[in-house]
Amino acid sequence: MELSEPSLDGWSKDQNNKPGGPEPRIARVAAVDRGRYIVRNEHREVPAELTGRFLYSAESTMDLPCVGDWVRVQYRDSDTYASILEILPRKSFLRRKSAGKNIEFQMIAANIDVAFIVQSCHFDFNVRRLERYLVMVNEGHIEPLLLLTKIDLVSPTELEQMLTEIRHAGISAGIISLSNVTRAGIDQVREVMVPGKTYCLLGSSGVGKTTLINQLIGQTALETRTVSGTGEGRHTTARRQLIVLQQGAIMIDTPGMRELGILSTSEGIDESFADIRELSLSCRFANCSHTNEPGCSVRMAIEKGELNDDHYQNYSKLKKESEFNEMSYFDKRKKDRTFGRFIHSVMKHKDK
Repeated sequence: MELSEPSLDGWSKDQNNKPGGPEPRIARVAAVDRGRYIVRNEHREVPAELTGRFLYSAESTMDLPCVGDWVRVQYRDSDTYASILEILPRKSFLRRKSAGKNIEFQMIAANIDVAFIVQSCHFDFNVRRLERYLVMVNEGHIEPLLLLTKIDLVSPTELEQMLTEIRHAGISAGIISLSNVTRAGIDQVREVMVPGKTYCLLGSSGVGKTTLINQLIGQTALETRTVSGTGEGRHTTARRQLIVLQQGAIMIDTPGMRELGILSTSEGIDESFADIRELSLSCRFANCSHTNEPGCSVRMAIEKGELNDDHYQNYSKLKKESEFNEMSYFDKRKKDRTFGRFIHSVMKHKDK
C-alpha cells in the first residue's frame, strides 16, 4: 500500500523533548492484534513487544497500548524490531465496557481528533444506538461527525425523515450523507479531513467503513466482501489498524461492535444530552429525578411535545447503566487491591 509517511505532531514532539527522558525514539501504535503490536515512525512499520517492566507495572488493560497511542520505543536488530517502553499521555481516547458480563474498560483507540460515526440508511439506522456512540465519543473528548451511508438504497424522502429524526433527538453534530456506490458525499468526507489529524471510523459491521477507506485511498487496498442479496453489508475488518492516507490525514479503522456497553461516562452523557441537562437546571429541585416531582422542567417539556420522550428514556437508561457499571467496576477494583495486599502479606510471612 503506497501511503505517505506520518510526521510527529507538535504535541508528540513536546513529549519527546521532556527533560530527563530517554533518548528520543517516538513511534505510534499502528495495529494491535491479540497482544501483538505494530509501531510506525516517520520511515517504516515494525513489529513490537512490551517489555517485562512495562507488563509488570500495568495495573489493568487501560494501561496497555492501543491503536493511536504514541509510545517510547527501543529499536533492535537494525531497527527491524522494537520494544515498547512507555505510553505517552493520551490527549483523547475511545473506550467501552468489555463485552459480556465482565465489568472492565476496553480501550479501542487513542489520540483521535474526529470520530466518524457511521450508520447505514438501510437496515442499520437507529437513533438510540447513535446516542450511545455519541456518549462514548464525547466522554473521550473527541469531535463527532455522523456519516449516513448507502443513501442509494433509500428514497430522498426517507433520507430526509432520518435527518429530521436525528435533529429531533437533540443531536447537533455535523452530518454527511454518502454512497460508496454512486460516490455521492465521498468528496465531502475527503474535504473535512485535515493533514496530520487523526480520524476514526465507528459503526456496526457491514455499514461500509472499509469500502469508504478504499474510496478515500483511491484503490482497493483493504479487503471487502460483497453485500448480501438484501443490500446488507458483511463484516470484514478483523482488527483495529492505523492507515495514513495520501493527503496526510490518518484514519483508524475498527471492527464492527456487537456490544457497546458504557462505563463511567457521566461527562459524555451530559454533553451528548445537553438539551436535557439544560432543562434540568430549571427544575424546582436540584436533585430532581424527572419522574413525578412538582416543577420538573424535563417532564413539562415532554408533556408539551418540546422534548422527545424516547430521547429522554434513552438518556435515563444510559445514565443508570453507566452508574451501575461504574459502581461494579470500582467495587471490583477495591476487591482486587484487597486480595493483592493479602497475597503480599502471605508471601512476606512465608519468607520469614
